[in-house]
Amino acid sequence: MDLFSQEVESNLQQNLPLAARMRPRSLDEFVGQSHFVGAGKLLRRLIESRRLGSVLFYGPPGTGKTTLAHLLATETGGVLKQLSAVSSGVKELRDVLAWARNEVATGAPRPLLFIDEIHRFNRAQQDALLPDVEEGTVSLIGATTSNPFFAVNGALLSRSQIFQFQPLEEEDIVRLLQRALSDRERGLGNVHTEIEPEALTHLARVCEGDARRALSVLEVAVLSSATHVKPVKLTVALLNESMQQKTIQYDGTGDEHYDVTSALIKSIRGSDPDAALYWLARMLEAGEDIRFICRRLVILASEDIGNADPQALSLAVAAFHACEFVGLPECQLTLSQAVIYLALAEKSNSATKAIGLARQLVRDGQLIPVPRHLRDSHYQGAEKLGNGKEYQYPHDAPEGLVEQDYLGVSVQLFQASPRGWEAEAAQRLDAVRAAISKPSP
Repeated sequence: MDLFSQEVESNLQQNLPLAARMRPRSLDEFVGQSHFVGAGKLLRRLIESRRLGSVLFYGPPGTGKTTLAHLLATETGGVLKQLSAVSSGVKELRDVLAWARNEVATGAPRPLLFIDEIHRFNRAQQDALLPDVEEGTVSLIGATTSNPFFAVNGALLSRSQIFQFQPLEEEDIVRLLQRALSDRERGLGNVHTEIEPEALTHLARVCEGDARRALSVLEVAVLSSATHVKPVKLTVALLNESMQQKTIQYDGTGDEHYDVTSALIKSIRGSDPDAALYWLARMLEAGEDIRFICRRLVILASEDIGNADPQALSLAVAAFHACEFVGLPECQLTLSQAVIYLALAEKSNSATKAIGLARQLVRDGQLIPVPRHLRDSHYQGAEKLGNGKEYQYPHDAPEGLVEQDYLGVSVQLFQASPRGWEAEAAQRLDAVRAAISKPSP
């Protein structure tokens, strides 16, 4: 490399964001994901034995997927080629695969192909990878923030090891921030900084495991103050100002959408209004569709509360209409009221079970003919067929109940729960079944 090239490279490095400059240069510097990178764990063993095949890195932003991909090349001695599924097409992909085949044919180590946002490749593009992955021409490293079991072809999944990245722990992010503040070569070590005791811990907490986000906020806070105040006093207030409004990690169509929705429903089902309100707030802050939230609450009112509290369904439906009528921001009050009521309501899934059993009975082929006395007798000629003959009209009986067969076979699909209104209804159910059941001949 000549002097001009060195200067160009130096200038490019200086203009990189802090998060990019502070990327670990060895696996020992890598922070987090100890469940598969730690000593003796699977990925570490694959690296140390030089048996790295194709892998898929799956997890939220800022957890080290791209960094670890580059480190794999360093640790295994392979050449890394990088493509972005956002901007690359089949042509670019085939050119890289052709180059990899030539490399392997000349005896060079197997190259590593890193594809960022691999879930954005369509099925044809993913299929183009299969022959070379199958033959071991390249070690594929795919990174995705979307669940690979939904976003990646099954054939590619079966040929890859999947490693799920978790948000970094607060102490891990604090270590990265401290490293950036002390590093004079790549970090902010040349800026005299005084750190408030709680500042770094606060930043690590509000960034929710996203190291890139934390380093970016730190860079803005330090560099925006360095020209005005010396030394820079790194405080919680300065970090909050540098962050402005925190970005909620929430994909309205991806994993976070379904996971947070699941947490809301399970919290209400488990009768925990505090947790339910938190997950509702997460959805509201992220801009979730209000109608979607309302639909889920209406479903839950029947699925998990049912007749233990018959008013729950009415309230959920009323909340749905009120939210459509009022809109945001005021309808958050309606949603809060509905979520608290549903969380504290008595719970029963007996109606859910009952319809499930009934439909299964039909699916299993037990198609019971309608008993003749229950058939429609209002059309001309029905009497000649015997329809409605011997039908007993319950309102003519003093108790409104008559001994009559309504199905043709003996089966009990509904079992009342011992909770709420349904517990009271269970007593009537026993009396009703005893009154209408015809004794077996």
